[in-house]
Amino acid sequence: MEAGMNTWPNDAGFDADYEEHSPVALTVKGTIPRFAAGVLYRTGPLGYKIKTGKGNTWAAKHWFDGFSCVHRFQIDFPQEAGPAHVSYRSRRTVDEYLEIVRKTGKLDSITFGAKRDPCQSFFKKVMSIFTASHNTKNVGVTLSINMPGGNFNDQNEKIPEINGHSNDIQTLYAKTDSTMLKAIDPETLEPIGIASQAQLHPDLKGPFSAAHAKSDPLTGDVYNFNLNLGSSSTYRIFRTSASTGKTDILATFLGKPAYLHSLFITESYVILCVWNSQITWSGISILYNKNIVDAIAPFDPSKKAIWYVVDRKHNKGLVATYESDPFFCFHTINAWEESSAQSPEKTDIVAELCTYDNTDVLHRFYYDNLLSTSEASKDYFGRKREVCLPNWAQYRLASVNGNMSPTRRLPAELVHKADKALSMELPIINPSYFTHKHRFIYGVSDRLKSTFVDGIVKYDNHTHRAIFWDTDGHTPGEPIFVANPKGTQEDDGVLLTVVLDGFKEKSYLLVLDARDLSEMGRAEMDGPMSFGFHGTYKAYERDYSGDY
Repeated sequence: MEAGMNTWPNDAGFDADYEEHSPVALTVKGTIPRFAAGVLYRTGPLGYKIKTGKGNTWAAKHWFDGFSCVHRFQIDFPQEAGPAHVSYRSRRTVDEYLEIVRKTGKLDSITFGAKRDPCQSFFKKVMSIFTASHNTKNVGVTLSINMPGGNFNDQNEKIPEINGHSNDIQTLYAKTDSTMLKAIDPETLEPIGIASQAQLHPDLKGPFSAAHAKSDPLTGDVYNFNLNLGSSSTYRIFRTSASTGKTDILATFLGKPAYLHSLFITESYVILCVWNSQITWSGISILYNKNIVDAIAPFDPSKKAIWYVVDRKHNKGLVATYESDPFFCFHTINAWEESSAQSPEKTDIVAELCTYDNTDVLHRFYYDNLLSTSEASKDYFGRKREVCLPNWAQYRLASVNGNMSPTRRLPAELVHKADKALSMELPIINPSYFTHKHRFIYGVSDRLKSTFVDGIVKYDNHTHRAIFWDTDGHTPGEPIFVANPKGTQEDDGVLLTVVLDGFKEKSYLLVLDARDLSEMGRAEMDGPMSFGFHGTYKAYERDYSGDY
C-alpha cells in the first residue's frame, strides 16, 4: 500500500497558487455533449502557505482552513454544429484575511483545525471573536446560485447573455458551517460582502448551520437549521421562500450541540440527524481551543445518534424523534417517503448518507496526513486509515405519521451498509430524483491507492454493486451530475469533475458518461487547480436544481 501511495503524487493539488483572474480558453479533447452547456462553479482552498512581512512562512494546518477560492468553468457551443468551447477563471476570496497574516504572521480567529496558542490568554481569544472584521472571514465550502433571501430577483437588473443564452445567474453565495454567507460576483468572482442568517430572520442568531442547505425541487424554497449554543442549546429549523424571500421558523427544540455539515428533506419533512460529533462545554470549548476539531468530544460508542423529524407542509413542528447506533457523517445523500409495509396508511422515511465509524476522519484531513510527500501521511495505513473510510448507509424511520409523542425516541433501522471499498464521499445523485426514490449514487472513492482519494465511483443501491473510473496518479474532485434533458433513465447524463494529473502537475475538467463512467471529453488547464470541496452547476435555459 505504501509503495502505491508514493507513486500517486498529489502535492500540487494542495500547495497551489494557480489563479486566472480573466477567462482563459482551455484545450478541449474528445466530445462534450451539447446539453452540458452551462456554468460550473467550484470552491475550496487555494493553497495554505503565505510569506509574512517578517520573511517566514505561515501555514494553515488543516485542509478545511486553506485559503478559499472560487473557480468558474463556462461550457459554450459558439457554432450551431461545432465543438464545445470551455473557458476558466478563478479568484481567491480572502484578500483581507491573507493581508492580516502577511502583516502579523498569525490569525486571531476561529478555524476548523488550527491548534491553539497556549501563550494566548482565554480572555484575548474571546475578545478577538467579537472584534474581528467580517471581511476577514474564510468562507468557502459550498456555493448557492440565486439563493432565496439573497436579493437575486431584482427585476431591474439585466441578466447577461452568453452566445444567445441567458445564464440567469444573478447572485452567488459561498457558505460554510457557520451562519455567515459571503456574496461573490458571479462573473468576476470578486468578493462583495458578508451577510448572516440573522438578516433572514432575527431568531437565527446562533453561530452554526449546515453548509449543505436543501432546496425543494418544486418550489425552490431552501431549508436549513440554526444552532444557538448555551447551557440549553437550541436548534431552529427554518425555510426561506424562493418566491417571497421570507424566512419562517418551522420548529424549535433543545438538543446536544454538534458539528453537523448537512441535513435531509423529503416531500413533507425536514430531518436533522444529530450524529456523534458533540461540541463540549456548551460551545465554550470552541472559544478556548479556537477551533472546531478540538472542541468536539471524543467519540462515545455508547451514545445514540438522534434523528429529529420536522413537518414542513402543515406547520406541525417537531413530529417524531428516532435514535440509532452512533456514527459520524459529513454528507447526507437523499431521503424519500414510502408507505409503511406494516401499515400502508402510515409513512416511512428512507434516508441515505455516508457514515464513519467515529470522528477520526477529522484528524486525517490535516495537510501533513494528505500530502503524498509528507512523512506523516505514511502513518495512515492499516486500521488507522480504514476507520477514516466512509460507508454508504441506508436507514428507515418507520411510521413517521403514526401520531406518536414527538419526543419519544423510536428506533431508526439500519437497512443496509455498503462495504467501504464500494462506498463514496462527496456524494451526488441525479438532482431530478431528489426527495424521490433513486438507484444510483456517485462520488469520489478511496480504495487506498493514494494518500487522498483515487477515483470516481458509481454505486447501485439495488444490486449493491459499484463501478469505478480511475487512472494512476490522477486525483479527481467531487463529481457534478448534469442530466440529459432528453434522457429516459436515471443515469442518462454526464459527470463533471476536475482531475489533477499529479505527474504533469496540471488539471483538467473531465466529462464522464454517467451510465458507465467512460470518458467522453476533457478540457485541459495550464496549471494545477487546487483540490476543492464542492461545486454547483447552472445549465443554460434550464432551471437551477438548487442546494442538495
